[in-house]
Formats: sequence, C-alpha cells, structure tokens
Amino acid sequence: MSAPALLLVRDAAFGYGRRAVVSGVNLRVEPGQFLGIVGPNGAGKTTLFRGLLGLIPPLEGRVERGTRAIGYVPQRESLDALYPVTVEEVVQMGAFAKLHGLRRLPRDERARAVVCLERVGLAERRAAPFSTLSGGQRQRVLIARALMVEPELLLLDEPTTGVDRAAQAHILELLGELNASQRLAVLLVSHQISMVRQTVQRVLWVADGHVTEGLAAQMLAPENLDRLYSATGRPHAEEDA
Repeated sequence: MSAPALLLVRDAAFGYGRRAVVSGVNLRVEPGQFLGIVGPNGAGKTTLFRGLLGLIPPLEGRVERGTRAIGYVPQRESLDALYPVTVEEVVQMGAFAKLHGLRRLPRDERARAVVCLERVGLAERRAAPFSTLSGGQRQRVLIARALMVEPELLLLDEPTTGVDRAAQAHILELLGELNASQRLAVLLVSHQISMVRQTVQRVLWVADGHVTEGLAAQMLAPENLDRLYSATGRPHAEEDA
C-alpha cells in the first residue's frame, strides 16, 4: 500500500484569468520523495509551481494537500537595508503565522529557530545582519525559515539562482540531507539541469503547456535532452552541463 499523498493533483490546469498556461497536470507527492520542475524558459514552470503551492487556484481539475504544513523557499529575499534584521530574526519570521495578535514569539519557537539554523549550518551566524550574508548563506537561512513550520513538504523556487557553484552544491547537499534523514519531501524549480539530474529522483518536464513526469536520470540524460528540447522547438538555453 502506498503512503498517503502529501500533494495530489488530478487533471489540473493552471493559468491566469481564463487562459491555461499548463494543463493536464497529474501528480502524486509522497513522503520522502525528491522532485524537480524543469523545462525551457517561459514554458510555465513558475505557473505550475504557484499552482502547487496554492498561490493560484486551478482553472480545472483538483489539487488536494494532505500535509499539515508546507514549507516555502522563494528564489531570493530582499529586506530593506534601512530596517536591519538579524539572521535569527529572519528565521523566526517563519513562526509568525502561528501568532494571534501582537505577541512576543514564545520561548519554544525562539529555540526552534536556533535548531533550524543548526540544521542548515548557520547557527554561529545567528546574530549577524541578514544583509551581510553571501547569496548562498541567505538561501540557507530561507530554508531554515521554511523549516520553522515543521513541514512534511518543502517547495523551493530556483534556490540556487544567483549563487556560485560551491554554494549551489552546498544547498543541494543540504536538501538531500533533509530529504534522506527526515523523509522530508522536496519539490524544487530549477533551470540548472546538470545539478538537478544528480540530485532529484524524479522530474516534471514542463513544455508547450504540458507536464511530463519521469525518472531524473533517464529524462535528463544528455542523449534525451536533445529530444526534449527539439520537441519544444526551443534552444538549449537551460542546459548547463
């Protein structure tokens, strides 16, 4: 018997107004899975991601979320330098939705923020201004913030964009550790195909308004990428191998 689905999508279409950007989406995400969303630029990866996250409703079909908590990591976070916040305070923001009214964050939530920072390897920078961190460190802080809700499913939007290769590898290694050690299901959008191929188990290939799911090692093998990209009539803009 398969595990209960954390996210179940049936014959869904996502778009804006009445125009579907992607349609016929079927997806089942179970505990411990590690999936990537890849495809040509402008193919609808972001629209699909927003639909899975619940930021836009399906135009048709159904989206069922069977998890009590979903963690979300945006592509980047811009915080006004005139309003400095520490690394620890950014992570604590992940618990603000639990508060009712103007209250101080409870002691257990403040302690959880430190634990989350330890999990991403940045506890020693907890008092540092967020603005002083490198791009890769900022993304790890945002992952820690998402962990504050104790998610069963973590959704990430281009988490390695704008950081150097070493930081990219560190972030993907961290996600792999969270996935393996805690059976945390992970779903990330990325344009860096070679890195995704080495990290995720399955991929959702988004192109021409449709989504195809398959094993990452097979679908993203160099010999298959030629076929996938030629089928969309687009150049190999996103292959970085």
